[in-house]
Amino acid sequence: MSSRTNLYLSYKRTNEMEELVNPLKALAEENNFTLVTNVEEANIIASIGGDNAFLQATRKTGFKQDCLYVGVSTDSLGFYTDFSIQDMKQMIHALQNEEVEVRRYPILKVTVDNEKPFYCLNECSIRSNVIKTFVIDVFIDDLHFETFRGDGMIVSTPTGSTAYNMSVNGAVVDPTLLSLQVSEIASLNNNEYRTLGTSFLLGQDRTLTLKVVQDGNDHPIIGVDNEALSIRHAKQLKLQLAEQSIKVLKLKNNSFWEKVQRNFIK
Repeated sequence: MSSRTNLYLSYKRTNEMEELVNPLKALAEENNFTLVTNVEEANIIASIGGDNAFLQATRKTGFKQDCLYVGVSTDSLGFYTDFSIQDMKQMIHALQNEEVEVRRYPILKVTVDNEKPFYCLNECSIRSNVIKTFVIDVFIDDLHFETFRGDGMIVSTPTGSTAYNMSVNGAVVDPTLLSLQVSEIASLNNNEYRTLGTSFLLGQDRTLTLKVVQDGNDHPIIGVDNEALSIRHAKQLKLQLAEQSIKVLKLKNNSFWEKVQRNFIK
C-alpha cells in the first residue's frame, strides 16, 4: 500500500456530505495520503456513501484498471462497502497494516445494437416501458434458446446476484464463479411462449444475445446498475463478461458469504 497514496474521493457534493468527508480528508493527509481532484492521477478511489454510491463511482471513473477501489459507508455496511466513515481511524489502520486484501470483481459488458458498449458491475436489466408484456428471443452463443414474453429480464454478475436479481428469486452466486446469471421478470408461459422458467447461469466465455421482437412494444427501458440508458429504440442487446475486472480493497475478515449472512440471515 505504501506506493498507492494518491487518493480520489467520490461523493455527492452536498453540505451534509462535506461535513462528513472533511474529517476523512484531514485524517488522510495526516497519514501521508495525497488528495487528488483529477481521477486520472488517482491510484486509490474511495466511494463515500452506500452500495449505490460505489456503483456510480466505478461507472463515472470508467472502471479504472490501474487503481484500487474502496467503499466507505455513511450508514450500515453493504456488499461493496467494507469501511465506515464513523470509524475512519480503523480504515487508515487497516490500510497501513496490511489487514486488507485486493479482490477482483467481474464487469458486465453490454452492447446495444452494435454501438459502443456500456459496462456495469451489478446487472443489466431490460423492461417494458408500458403496462404490456414484450417478447425477446434469447440466444446463447449462436443457439436460439427460448422465446420470452413478460415484463423483462435481468442479467447479473456474481456480485450483483444479491441485488435486483435476488428480488426475482435468482440465486446468490459466489463471486469466485465467473458467470452471468439470467433471470426472468414475470414471464408468461403458455402454448405459444415457453421459457425455462427459472434463473440460469452461463460460463464466463458465453455470449448472451437478447433480440427484442418488433411488435409495437419495442421501446424497452434498459438499465445498467442504478442508471437507465437514454436509448429510445433497441433491437438487440449482447451481454458478456468483460475481459477486464476492477480491483477492490476489502477487509480480510469480511468475506462475501459473511456479508450475505449478515444482511439476510442474522
